Amino acid sequence: MPELRWGPLRRRWVIVAPERGKRPSDFRVQVPPAASSPRDCPFCPGNEHLTPPEIARISGPDGNWRVRVVPNKFPALSDGPRLELARQGILRRASGLGAHEVVIDSPDHVRDLDELPLEQVRLVVDMYIERLVALSSDLRFRYVQLFKNHGREGGASLSHPHSQIVATPVLPPEAEARLSAARDFHSAHGRCLVCELVEEELKVGDRVVEAGDFLVLSPYDARFPFELLILPREHGHDFTQLSRRDAFARALKGALTRLRALLGDVPYNFVLHTAPRGTDWPGIEDWYHWHLEIIPRLTKLAGFEWGTGMFINPMPPEAAAEHLRAAL
Repeated sequence: MPELRWGPLRRRWVIVAPERGKRPSDFRVQVPPAASSPRDCPFCPGNEHLTPPEIARISGPDGNWRVRVVPNKFPALSDGPRLELARQGILRRASGLGAHEVVIDSPDHVRDLDELPLEQVRLVVDMYIERLVALSSDLRFRYVQLFKNHGREGGASLSHPHSQIVATPVLPPEAEARLSAARDFHSAHGRCLVCELVEEELKVGDRVVEAGDFLVLSPYDARFPFELLILPREHGHDFTQLSRRDAFARALKGALTRLRALLGDVPYNFVLHTAPRGTDWPGIEDWYHWHLEIIPRLTKLAGFEWGTGMFINPMPPEAAAEHLRAAL
């Protein structure tokens, strides 16, 4: 029988409906041929002239780049001197001030993070942190969002594996909702919400996929089949202060490896939720706890989801975790 579930991170209901579900093999993805070749790919070595001027890079001992950051050629937001605001009755408008960067994960045209050596994934994590620090230090921006789109259904317009970072002059509603949930929980219970969640999930165990320095789990209120959360077991509000970078790189690579082993080259998004800089949220270092979501794109949103804001998940998280544990 279907059931409704509510989780404290998002404070929204989801419907878990296993009767609508399938076997994991039914979700397995058949990958179409790559849309571009290294010869004409702007992210491949030798084609650096096809991108806007480079922002940052990490080079190897041979002097060649290992990770590269460039401005997005078609940015959602762009640089400008200051934010301009205007009103029209009850409506508001702001200039499109911001930054939109592309992190080219490696020189390899085909291999995604799960297929790269751990050392390379660690370099990508280092670059994430370098760029998040730089953009968060810009007082024009209120929030910086790191995300990755993989596969056509995941929103990737180029097949060469890459991630993106967007800095916005306003606090996005999803970030504000998660911040408010964490603050309110701390005010009511005197504890960090995610620290409490980590303890409870380890105690129950049936949604846990990996339990090293970082907890990888299928969340109780998962919106999508095989959705994953990566939670640091050690409290930390700001991803850029991450000290166990090798361990995080291993957890991220491991989670993506399990998804590929079970589902093939599944399209996905991952999104980082970390504390914004600034003084708008007093005491944030005590009550916020950064986390990363991996969202396989295996189901479609339709009228019910758009109308209600509720998701229907045909794969119970407990079953998803069991399949993912057995995948390796």
